[in-house]
Amino acid sequence: MQTTNDIYKEIRPYNDSEVNGAIERLVNDDEFITAILNYRFPQLSGFFGWLLRPIIRRFLVNKWSNINTVEDVQNHVAKYMAATLEQSCDTITHSGLDKLDMKQAYLFVSNHRDIAMDPAIVNWCLFSQKFKSVRIAIGDNLLKKPCATELMRLNKSFIVKRSIKAPREMLKSLGLLSSYIADSIETGHSIWIAQKEGRAKDGNDKTEPAILKMFNMEGRKRKQSFSEFMALLNIVPVAISYENDPCDIAKAQELDQIRTKGSYEKGELEDIDSIIKGIVGQKRRIHVSFGDVIGTEFETPEELAVEIDRQITQNYKLFPANYLAAGIEHESVTATERQMFEDKLASQSSGVAEILKKMYAFPAEKQQG
Repeated sequence: MQTTNDIYKEIRPYNDSEVNGAIERLVNDDEFITAILNYRFPQLSGFFGWLLRPIIRRFLVNKWSNINTVEDVQNHVAKYMAATLEQSCDTITHSGLDKLDMKQAYLFVSNHRDIAMDPAIVNWCLFSQKFKSVRIAIGDNLLKKPCATELMRLNKSFIVKRSIKAPREMLKSLGLLSSYIADSIETGHSIWIAQKEGRAKDGNDKTEPAILKMFNMEGRKRKQSFSEFMALLNIVPVAISYENDPCDIAKAQELDQIRTKGSYEKGELEDIDSIIKGIVGQKRRIHVSFGDVIGTEFETPEELAVEIDRQITQNYKLFPANYLAAGIEHESVTATERQMFEDKLASQSSGVAEILKKMYAFPAEKQQG
């Protein structure tokens, strides 16, 4: 939303009047063109790069010539999503949307397993049922390149400034974020945000009360009680379940290195690699479960975190790998499924295999209580 003095300008997604300018900046961004070149034509990018760059630019100018609004961008993204999902997963199912009102805006608080696909899959389910797409919270740690910022803000993403270290600046930034989230809900725009900062790499989905405290900063400013303000935000816990996590081995290797060496040094392009692997990697079946809208019964962030965790745990769809990892007998576990899971574990060192097993076991063990 653009207000008179546009207090959210630094963090909000682009609006219709800014779409053409953002596309023009992208087309003229050498790093963006090089990234496409390296991804689509890796063998030719070195020697023939000088020749291909202007061709890619012309191609993008033509392809995006009819994109003038945020809705145009969303429709364009939906086509890419359809093609990507066709290649990278077997089925996508969802439950719980029938309990939600299409005319209402919601704050979807979801578990977080994949950087790009979590909000994309939630959007896909909403889009398929004629709901409006969400505004997406994204950490500025993923926006180190100008072209990444342009792409994300074109695609209805708003920026969470995690890189700020000075306490006063951080407080100011979180206050603005809280205000923006409330403003979005009140003006009819749903939001997706992860239940914690960073992915649950160990498979244990857990809500950080600090996120809920941030939501409430605007409520405190308005002098409303925690329970009353949370109810105004229409919070809906969302459980996203991937039968196969394309980044599972990379996550397990990172956790194993932290366990054995005490630390892990992330590579410069590691987040980008994770995003690409998450998008194109095989996920098999995916299920998204939309929970019940949070009412006024939770007095503290800690109480509300417990309720969000309860819904995400109970609504998480278990697949054969989850039962196998947890050692639970289930009719869905076939000899083929067992062999596939054993082969995955056998391909890794014992330390990494142990973490992989725990990663898939967590959701099943938590459901069992």
